[in-house]
Amino acid sequence: MTTVLITHPAFLNHDTGEAHPERPDRMRSIDKALAVEAFKPLTRRTASLRDDDKTYIALAHRKEHLTEVSEVAEHVASGHKYIDADTVVSPGTWEAARRAVGAGLDAVDVVMAGDAANAFCQVRPPGHHAESNRAMGFCLFNNVAIAAHYGRAKYGAERIAVVDFDVHHGNGTQEIFWSDKNLFYGSTHQMPLFPGTGALRETGVGNIFNAPLRAGDGRERFEEAFRSRILLPLHNFAPDLLLISAGFDAHHRDPLGGLELTEEDFHWATESLTEVARRHANGRIVSMLEGGYDLTGLANSVAAHVTALMHAGT
Repeated sequence: MTTVLITHPAFLNHDTGEAHPERPDRMRSIDKALAVEAFKPLTRRTASLRDDDKTYIALAHRKEHLTEVSEVAEHVASGHKYIDADTVVSPGTWEAARRAVGAGLDAVDVVMAGDAANAFCQVRPPGHHAESNRAMGFCLFNNVAIAAHYGRAKYGAERIAVVDFDVHHGNGTQEIFWSDKNLFYGSTHQMPLFPGTGALRETGVGNIFNAPLRAGDGRERFEEAFRSRILLPLHNFAPDLLLISAGFDAHHRDPLGGLELTEEDFHWATESLTEVARRHANGRIVSMLEGGYDLTGLANSVAAHVTALMHAGT
C-alpha cells in the first residue's frame, strides 16, 4: 500500500505577517522537497473542506472556543488580527484552519479504510498547542487531537495514541487527552521552553508520557529518551491507531529551539513508530505537520520522515 500526502494551496493563504516564523514559505519548501523523483509514488490528495467539520472540532474543543475562533477568523476582511502575541489570523486563515482539520479527518478515513498504509498531512496552521478552550502558540484548532477523536467516533478505535517530537511540548494535546485512559500522549521536547509544560510528573491518568530534553541534547539523549519514555509504554498501550505530531523544530538549524537533531534522527523516530503501528495497529499512521521554522531543516526533515513512512508501506 502507498503513503498518502494530503495538502492544499489554501495553506499558503494563511498570512501571519512579515517576519513571523510560521509563514507560507514553509509550505513552499516542503513542496519543493517532495517534488523530486523519489516521491513520485506518493498518492496526493487535496485536504477537504467539510460541511460537518464543526461537529468533529467539537469532539476536542469546547463550544465556546469554536465560537470565539470562528467569530475572529471567519470575519477578517483585511490585514491581521492577533488572538495572542504569537497567534495571528488573516482573511485566508479560516479556510486554512478548516482544511487543516479536514486533512486529518481525510487521513483517518484513508488509513482506517485500508486504502493506504499511512498518511502525511502537510498543513498549517499547526495545532498541538491549541487547548480545549484556548488558541495559542500559532495554533487555532488541535488538528491531531480532533483526528484522534474522529477515529474513535467514526471507526470505533478503542486505543488511540499521539506521539509528538516537536521541540515544543504539545500542551494542548496533553490537556485534551489528560483524563482519558484510552488516549495516549507521548512527547519529546526541550525544557525549559515555551509553553512551559511537559514535566515528567505530568502523567494524566497514567496515559501521559513526557520525555523532556535539555538544550544541546542530540541523537544519543533523544534516542535514549524516545526508547524508554515513549516506545516502551507505547508498545504496552498497543494502539489501534497511531498519530504523529510531526514537528521538525528540534533540528539543529531551527531558530526557535536548542536541540541538535538532524533529519536522520527524524527518520529513525519515524521508522520506530512504524514498527509499533505494524505490530499493533495494522500499520495505521496519520502524521500531521506541526513546527519547523528553518526552511532547509524543515524540507530535509520532512523528506526523511515521508521516506520512512513510504518504506513502511511497501
